[in-house]
Amino acid sequence: MKQVLEIEGMSCKHCAARIEEGVASLPGVKKIKVNLRKQEGKVTLDETELSIQQVLDKIEELGYQAEVK
Repeated sequence: MKQVLEIEGMSCKHCAARIEEGVASLPGVKKIKVNLRKQEGKVTLDETELSIQQVLDKIEELGYQAEVK
């Protein structure tokens, strides 16, 4: 499943990289790409291993706000 997420709180490329690394570490995430300029992320995940809510929770754990677009 592919989802587009709106992410708030990013101020630099290091923020985007931190989110990409954090989300990529979750089992079931196939791909994650964060766009700082658009303040969004595109994630592809295996729903049998991971829910989109778990991805949102991870982003919030990292210190950012996120929701499905």
